[in-house]
Amino acid sequence: MDSKSYKKGRGAQINVANRFSEYRYETRNDYLEYCEKEGEPSYDSKTHYKEVCPKTIVNKVDSPDVGMQYSMNIYQGCEHGCVYCYARNTHEYWGYGAGLDFEQQIMIKKNAPELLEKFIKRKSWKAYPIVMSGNTDCYQPVEKTFEITRKCLEVFLKYKHPVVIITKNALILKDLDLLKKLAADNLVGVHISITSLSEDTRRLLEPRTTTIRKRLETIKSLSEQGIPVNVMLAPIIPSINSHEILPMAKMVAEYGASSIGHTIVRLNGAVGEIFSDWINKAMPDRAEKVLSQIKECHGGALNDSRMGIRMHGEGEIAEQISNLIKMARGKYFNDKKMPQLNLALHSDYKDGQLRLF
Repeated sequence: MDSKSYKKGRGAQINVANRFSEYRYETRNDYLEYCEKEGEPSYDSKTHYKEVCPKTIVNKVDSPDVGMQYSMNIYQGCEHGCVYCYARNTHEYWGYGAGLDFEQQIMIKKNAPELLEKFIKRKSWKAYPIVMSGNTDCYQPVEKTFEITRKCLEVFLKYKHPVVIITKNALILKDLDLLKKLAADNLVGVHISITSLSEDTRRLLEPRTTTIRKRLETIKSLSEQGIPVNVMLAPIIPSINSHEILPMAKMVAEYGASSIGHTIVRLNGAVGEIFSDWINKAMPDRAEKVLSQIKECHGGALNDSRMGIRMHGEGEIAEQISNLIKMARGKYFNDKKMPQLNLALHSDYKDGQLRLF
């Protein structure tokens, strides 16, 4: 790794052009090159926050292979900086780039709790699990300041509505009081992502996420309080973390996980350019091999949008990974599974409220 040019603490090492914009980023800049030679930061290294007020917060998910039907994202952009993140492309719809912008320009949807309450109070709404967050992490560092996720959980609890949480941050434990109350009525499930047991790998792939040790402790703390946890071994990246599938599965089972899932990395849109640039800087010795094996899993391309295939890939490498996951499930999760969430309580709550009038 070229330590002088590598942006420590960030996943993406470049900003890339927004496909919807007529403007383009300048790839060569004499002043920035001079800064790098002098050991000075050659880019704005700070994270910037902007409050926004969207008109809606719950989204209908039309993709049948994603595993959710409704999701909500209270933050746009994610400071965690996971270099492989498929959600980077969504930042372009807000006028930003999918590279450094995604992890430095964070939008805070402050009216999310009010929008959520309005949504689930609709007479026509029939309870179905709403996922936080299908796109960006609802427990990324900014949550510590704004506590919007906590306010949304209070809404779910008030209306006895089921919620699913996806995160890779131990910050979720600050809301343990609410999660325990939701879990008492079987209204919450938590999905925690773990990509590696190696801190060196984690720091490169996911520079601003919770350490692996803290994530494992989070799984244990949640499970001990009766809050079901599924662990996503995701994404699996050939020749980076594919050799860790069985050790990761064994470890998370020991820490109390109820089940595991997996996806194979797919580098759609601008993420292909961002990841390729990153791996040539972070892991130059294996860059060509990794990119080649990713292509083998996706019909010869980094970009894979084929419904039903894109998540788990195809070909020999993808099959080997799938077999390891099956082996891990049989060995460590044979008698375990995530419970179905309770959909009836919200309907009972609404019926009870209507009888008051």
